[in-house]
Amino acid sequence: MDYANILVSADLGEAAADRISLAAGLARRFGASLTGAAAHKIPVPILVRDVCDAVDHIEQNAARVRGLLKQTRELFARSAGQGVQTYWHSSFDDPVTHLVAQACGADLVVVSRRGSDDTDPGPLGVAPEPILMEAGRAVLVVPPRVIHLKAGRIVVAWQDAPETRRAISAALPLIRNADQVFVATVGARARPGEAEDVAGHLARHGASAAAHHLRGVSRVSDEILHFALLQDADLIVLGAYGHSRLQEWMLGGVTRDMLDRSPICSLMCH
Repeated sequence: MDYANILVSADLGEAAADRISLAAGLARRFGASLTGAAAHKIPVPILVRDVCDAVDHIEQNAARVRGLLKQTRELFARSAGQGVQTYWHSSFDDPVTHLVAQACGADLVVVSRRGSDDTDPGPLGVAPEPILMEAGRAVLVVPPRVIHLKAGRIVVAWQDAPETRRAISAALPLIRNADQVFVATVGARARPGEAEDVAGHLARHGASAAAHHLRGVSRVSDEILHFALLQDADLIVLGAYGHSRLQEWMLGGVTRDMLDRSPICSLMCH
């Protein structure tokens, strides 16, 4: 399996150009096409005198939205650069709804991290969480100011769950070409030999993979991030929301922590 089409969320926020550039680099590497998607609903006029006034306001609002989408398409074209086949899909719709709909034709969806300290992407932006929950595709979450993903050193945060297995399958094109893959378990989260089995499976796909058992003396997300930084990894592969979202919120879940503060790209599946 390789990536045939990569879908990237486009907006006019500060992180958009870097995110699109990163997605375009992946598309060139795998000979894939790159699809940009953006959407914005036409605001409904509230204070109007009559029907004619309402129609005028709707037309004015539609013209403003068309202008925003035109600017976003131009940004997408500039940021994607040369050497990649591109497609563009925009709509008068909710941005999340539109991106989820476009994901049916993509192998990988690229979005930006939306932590509490990250810049607001504006009305065309999407948060990664609903895309993870609804798109049914692997989602690559990109931190701010990251413009290239080599995926040379990859950490697989292993937990025996369907989400993790799907994430590994979706990441195989990157895993096969990595210099080193670290299959990491935290504390007593895996049966003896399980991480070694996963590393062996990845080795059969041509990866240079090894198992690592982290002590688990602090939060799981902290252990994973600390280990990834020590290994100079530039990609973490993990399942998203293995517990219920309520449990994740109560316990400080790994998914939520990664979406909020990971300085490393994360490839996730739900």
